This record gives sequence, structure tokens and C-alpha cells, in this order.
Amino acid sequence: MRRLVVLPLLLACLVACGTDDSPDRTTITVFAAASLKGSFTEIGRQFEAENDDVSVTFSFAGSADLVAQIQQGAPADVFASADTRNMDKAMADGLVAGAPVDFAKNSLEIATPPGNPAEVDSLDDLVSSDVRVVVCAAEVPCGAAAVGVEKVAGIDIRPVSEEQSVADVLGKVISGEADAGLVYVTDVKAAGDQVRGVPFPESADVVNTYPIATLAGSKHAKLARAFAAYVAGPDGAAVLAEAGFATP
Repeated sequence: MRRLVVLPLLLACLVACGTDDSPDRTTITVFAAASLKGSFTEIGRQFEAENDDVSVTFSFAGSADLVAQIQQGAPADVFASADTRNMDKAMADGLVAGAPVDFAKNSLEIATPPGNPAEVDSLDDLVSSDVRVVVCAAEVPCGAAAVGVEKVAGIDIRPVSEEQSVADVLGKVISGEADAGLVYVTDVKAAGDQVRGVPFPESADVVNTYPIATLAGSKHAKLARAFAAYVAGPDGAAVLAEAGFATP
């Protein structure tokens, strides 16, 4: 029985160690909010093109889930959060090396299926019992922003489901499982003709700031800092602006 326990652990160690570096390339792992997937994939490609001996791998998920993974010891070099609250959690646990840098801002927009069959034209329409609304869970940055706009508007949205990432909310709208979802303006833009965006004025009062930081457990701190600086620098800013992010 003991051999059966040790062998999987040994294999897991070999896999974890084997994914690190080849003799000629160094791999850094970036944990990033789901709303950054398109932008960071492009930024990673550009960073690799300028650093021939570096590979960048990504793990995209809700910021709260990413912090939980880092707290549990998941190996990563850089963390980019969709809000300051989750970055603060990582800092409080001593998981961040140095001071985080704010690199982007984002706000909410309503996404509906093409044609907007439920005729959602404002935030107030999301209160109707005839409209199936999906939002992020409150612990996720897009969910905290949704709670914020509800307070600003003085309404109480009763969603049919609460998701752990903005990508999941968008997916339910695209699939037709929801009549509307609260997502970021960048998600609406990235989805193209798969959804229709419905802006609402209250979103201007609840804006998420995105910070990025090198993690204390990074085995490649110098490269991690270089990637974080690249994201916050002019090259990263250009990619982010093209995706619809605002400057911090």
C-alpha cells in the first residue's frame, strides 16, 4: 500500500519539476484574472518574441480562485488581479514580493444575446422576473462591482446563477442560458457579434483597478519583474487599450 501512495506523489513531483525549464528556455507562470485572457495572451506572445529564451504560461480564472490557489502553494511567478481587494489578500499573507503596480481599469456593461430578445435597455430592466440574469459571485471582482452598481442604482437584482468568473457569465449569455449578464466592457468587445452590449451610466461610479505583482515564491523573480513591468509599460498598455481597458 505504501508504494501505491509514494508513486503518485513521485510522479506529481516529476511533472511539476519537469514543466519548469529546458536547458535553453526559462518558463514563468502568470496567474491572471479571466477578463485578461485575450490581452495577456497577446502580451505574452510579444514578451516571448522580445526574449528568445523565455516562455510564458498562463492560468486564467476568477481572481478569488487564483488567490486561493496561491495560498495553497500553487507554483506561480506573477499575479494579476481584477481588483485591489484580492491583491490585498495575497499581500496580507506575505505572498507578494514588492509593491503591486496598477496597470488597467475596467467597468461593467450588460451583455445580451444577439438581438436582445428580452429587450434589456437599462440596469433597471435586470430587476424584472421575466429576465434571466447571470452575475459573478460577490467574492469575485466582477461580482463585487455588480453589487456596487446595484447600490448606486438602488436596485436588487435576483440572478438565476452566480458564477466564479466573468468568462462563465459571458459563456451563459452566449449559449442562450441567460437573457443578460453583467460583464466587463472588455468582454463585450472581445465577444464581438456573439453578444450585444448595453451600456448603463451607473457603471462609471464603480470601476475596478487591476494590479500586477511578482509573487514571493517565484523561482524566476528577475524575469517575473520584467514581465510585470512589460504589462505596465507602453507595450502592454497598447494591447490593453486595444482591448478596451482604461488606463489606471
